[in-house]
Order: sequence, then structure tokens, then C-alpha cells
Amino acid sequence: MSASAAVFAILVALLLGAMIPGPSFVLVARNSIGLSRGDGLSTALGMGIGGIFFGGIALAGLYTLLAAVEWLYIGLKVAGGLYLIYMASKIWRGAAHPVAMDNSGAARSRSARKSFWIGLSTQLSNPKTAIWYGSIFAALLPQHPPVWCYVVLPPLVFAVEFGWYSVVALCFSSRKPREIYLRAKIGIDRIAACAIAALGLRLVFAANKAGI
Repeated sequence: MSASAAVFAILVALLLGAMIPGPSFVLVARNSIGLSRGDGLSTALGMGIGGIFFGGIALAGLYTLLAAVEWLYIGLKVAGGLYLIYMASKIWRGAAHPVAMDNSGAARSRSARKSFWIGLSTQLSNPKTAIWYGSIFAALLPQHPPVWCYVVLPPLVFAVEFGWYSVVALCFSSRKPREIYLRAKIGIDRIAACAIAALGLRLVFAANKAGI
């Protein structure tokens, strides 16, 4: 897989992961519904900054080690693929579960700045997000990525995270799009689960091939 194709695959995988309702998704949706559209977008900005942090850690720390220990690189590819399959199974099983949100709006006086910090701290404190990033980067990025990957990936990761959660904020602050999404939740979750499982299987079976 070429470096450019790997970067594209990483961004698609991160987008699929962000699209699955979890703590970050629920927080952005709740702030958009219960507070304001501005609060939802500020929360989304915090999620994007958190994505830069995880992407930077994955690039700076993980690949220094992997470049020197090839068997560890292969092992993490397999582990990353298995983790993706595990996550896909959880997403599939949880597809029929409703998204629980607090619509009380009791904290409407919360500032956009506070919403940003809550979004950032929620993103950074979620260990599943760290594992997800580590798995994706270890599984897809070439063992010796070109320098440009280190330059373009952090802002692209930010664009994916902030872009998706901005869409969530805009949609959930409007009634019609929110209702449409909730009706289609099962199908959306299961399509994403199939895509993630397919990626995981590919990584497991191709882990021992050069150039992956």
C-alpha cells in the first residue's frame, strides 16, 4: 500500500470510528440539543484538537519503535486488525440500542469556552479513542512513512474529527435531521460495522506481506 493510499485509508477508518455513537458523539449531540448550536460546535472543536493529540502521539512515539523492531510492527498489525473486528462486533450488537441523551438543558448558561474544554477533556480521557488511533496507525501506515505524512496527517485528522462532529452539532440542533438520523441508526451502525470488520480481516490476513 502506498503512503498516500495509507493516509486515505487512515482518514476513512477514523471517520467511521467517529461516526459510531459513543461518549464524544453523545456529548456533542447533547450540547447541541440542550444548550445551543454554538456550544455543540465548540464541543466539536475540542474533539478535533483531541484528535490532533492522539494522531501526533501515534506518529511520534509508535513509529520510532516500530522502525527498529519489525516483528513488533507485524504483531501490532495483527492486534490492530483483531481489535477492529472486536469493535465491529460491538457496533453491530449495539446498533439496535437507542442513543441515550439528556435533553434537560439545565446548564444553558454554559459558555462556548467551557463546552470546548469539556469536549477536549472527554476526547483525551477516553482510553478507547487512544486504542483506536494506535490500532489504525499501526495497521495502515507504512513502517517507514515519508516525511510528508508527519506534516499532513495531524491537520487532516483534525479536519476529520472536527468536520464530523460539526455535522453532528448542526444536525442535532435542528429537529428534522435529528429525527432522520435516529430512524436510520440501525442501518448506519451496521454498515459501519461491516466496513470496519472487513478492514480488520484484511489487516490480519495481509500482516506478513511486505509493503503493507
